[in-house]
Amino acid sequence: MEIRRMLIEDYGAVYALWSGCPGVGLNSIDDSPEGFERYLRRNPDTCFLAEEDGRVIGTILACDDGRRGHINHLAVAEDRRRRGVARKLAETALAALKSLGVSKVNLVAFGTNEGGNAFWEKMGFRTRPDLVYRDIVLLEPEKK
Repeated sequence: MEIRRMLIEDYGAVYALWSGCPGVGLNSIDDSPEGFERYLRRNPDTCFLAEEDGRVIGTILACDDGRRGHINHLAVAEDRRRRGVARKLAETALAALKSLGVSKVNLVAFGTNEGGNAFWEKMGFRTRPDLVYRDIVLLEPEKK
């Protein structure tokens, strides 16, 4: 297995992986080819994928705002889980964020994603009962 920086040209294989992973929430704006390219152009040094025999078997998107980091779309092919792929991707992204001076990293996981939440807990991420997660939709994704 090789971990490398994600490239815009990887979109097709990356999207195929995301589409096949339960628990990965996708939408027609952020996860479109244009949204993917926009994210990678802003965050070229913090997004990674795992490859095995030329196949994308895992991904992680990470970004920062200059003080806090954020993780999106950690996904591993179902037939490659429990082999350390997710841990290696997470450690790589966290090290990249730390090298940029980021002191704290957050993420959002669906409450129903039991496997994902268990993984993040093992990685040392904790829930914050003192915070309320809020968002606002500025552009409405297409409904599928």
